Amino acid sequence: MFSKILIANRGEIAVRIIKTARKMGIQTALVHSDADTGSLAYEMADETIHIGPSPAAQSYLIQDRIVDAVRRSGAEAVHPGFGFLSENPVFARRLEAEGITFIGPNPHAIEAMGDKITSKKFAAEAGVSTVPGHMGLIETTDHAVEIARQIGYPVMIKASAGGGGKGIRVAHSDDDMAEGFAAVKAEALTAFGDDRVFLEKFIVNPRHIEIQVLGDKHGNIVSLFDRECSIQRRNQKVIEEAPSPLLDDATRKAMGDQAIALARAVNYDSAGTVEFVAGQDRSFFFLEMNTRLQVEHPVTELITGVDLVEQMIRSAAGETMSFKQEDLSINGWAIESRIYAEDPYRGFLPSIGRLVRYETAEEGEHASPIGPYVVRNDSGVREGDEISMFYDPMISKLCAWAPTRAGAVEGMARALEDTHLNGVGHNVPFLAAVMDQERFRSGNLSTSYIVDEFPDGFHGVTAGPLQRDVMVASAVAMHEILSEQAGDPSDRTDWVVMIDRDPIGVSLSYDDDEALMLELAGEDRALSLSDIDWRPGQAQFRAVLDDAPFTAEVRRVADGFEIRSRATKARVRVLTPRLAELFARLPEKVAADTSKLVLSPMPGLVVAIAVSPGQEVKTGETVAIIEAMKMQNILKAERDGVVKAVSAAAGDPVAADDVLVEFE
Repeated sequence: MFSKILIANRGEIAVRIIKTARKMGIQTALVHSDADTGSLAYEMADETIHIGPSPAAQSYLIQDRIVDAVRRSGAEAVHPGFGFLSENPVFARRLEAEGITFIGPNPHAIEAMGDKITSKKFAAEAGVSTVPGHMGLIETTDHAVEIARQIGYPVMIKASAGGGGKGIRVAHSDDDMAEGFAAVKAEALTAFGDDRVFLEKFIVNPRHIEIQVLGDKHGNIVSLFDRECSIQRRNQKVIEEAPSPLLDDATRKAMGDQAIALARAVNYDSAGTVEFVAGQDRSFFFLEMNTRLQVEHPVTELITGVDLVEQMIRSAAGETMSFKQEDLSINGWAIESRIYAEDPYRGFLPSIGRLVRYETAEEGEHASPIGPYVVRNDSGVREGDEISMFYDPMISKLCAWAPTRAGAVEGMARALEDTHLNGVGHNVPFLAAVMDQERFRSGNLSTSYIVDEFPDGFHGVTAGPLQRDVMVASAVAMHEILSEQAGDPSDRTDWVVMIDRDPIGVSLSYDDDEALMLELAGEDRALSLSDIDWRPGQAQFRAVLDDAPFTAEVRRVADGFEIRSRATKARVRVLTPRLAELFARLPEKVAADTSKLVLSPMPGLVVAIAVSPGQEVKTGETVAIIEAMKMQNILKAERDGVVKAVSAAAGDPVAADDVLVEFE
């Protein structure tokens, strides 16, 4: 076994590898860029080695610096994590030539499966179901359009060397194909240094299901069952679960057998994932193979009890796998929510800045009204850390396990309730919304789920009966606590709670156990609030409402509170009946007219301003391009007009809502 390994990665996956290495008694050396100096992984590693500036192209992607770091550290092996050099066969061969062990599959497997065109050919030869498409070289846009017509629209355009949801477009027409082909080639060259593109039939209303495989260097290969990864935005996974609610035992075995057959065809000898696109009728077709550890591997670990990082290390060290297929089984259900620094209220655009506050659910076993659940949180950041524009916007991977899917869903919903972030935009409210949707709870999933359920984007969820009760009870309780601490407790028992502009009359009392009782005007019921855990300054209000525990995110504002309960957020005021009457007469503030302005949708760098003052612009023409966190956002004119002024230039840093262009 290795005495020291070098981790050629950053963030949560670096932390994840360090934890397993510690458990195995292996020392760790960590490479880091300028931006990652002082990070959580930096502090946890036994040794750290600086390898360059913040951009990945100047640090994590430079093979010479990684090899030099290995020599300096005395490490015997390199774990690449995922992303960066993890699926680079040239890097794997370089390490092999240098006498350094690569903790991952052999270079031949990486080369064969990492290239999506080659992998399709291997899959077909191994008897794996494949999607109709064109795997050959496509030189021109006209050629791409011709092929797309032969396949039949809709057609997916994919970068051969792509990954992580990058370099993918769907074309529904010749115009879409012409524009998308050029864009994917450009994105692929920038992101992966390889502009090869292939085309395949796009399956309507598909599901994304993958099989985790594991091999050693002695020819043993097993399947660790399936994961459903259909909840995606911009072709990047957001919520994953294991196993898939779609599959029956027969389909699960068939997919597992095909995944093993493909892995065996390339002598696969590490952890890897065979991805399938599946129809709602349980038909399935090979999509690609990721020759590395997957981001979503924790859900597989939770249902199998197998530490995949440990198995990768043991395989790389030449050990024989200690279990066989018949030793593996599915235990319970696990769900993973990827918490990103991105603003769902702005179309999931990246958000950068400092994590001013970061609280999350306590790891370990918890109780819920429908049974026990277990929380796991894989994170690479701490409160006070900076979310950099140079890397992926992931903050953490929050997981919940329970004996049943319903229990795992409820556990995840509660874990998200217990998660509070401040300082950057984040997608926790969106994740909470999905957990509460009947469609998700029923398992009726597809890769178009987000578009289907939020066609106009995510704007929060209107308060339902439960969220309304939570907001009413929380606001009254906080109002009481603040009045007592101010030394001015009120004898008043009748109040009006305004949720935004919706009034709810309440009558306040306490029962014999000092629980807060709230009779709701016009309703034949009362709310009971007990076990209150909140004091001024706390961002989370915890209590038990009618025997059900909950957590709400709260913030004091000038005339009340801002409260978020799961996916519902509202301004809540506790007023006397007279003040409530006067408040109802106040006019609502009219939003400023920004129709003639092009605003930056996110913080980032200006890549290009495509217009100049006095220029006539037609609807749909590109006005500006903004880039952050490896993603470009192309801003197009919403109507015909003449440019009055340009307020930014290529290379300028901008904040969200900064004015870029003004029209006459």
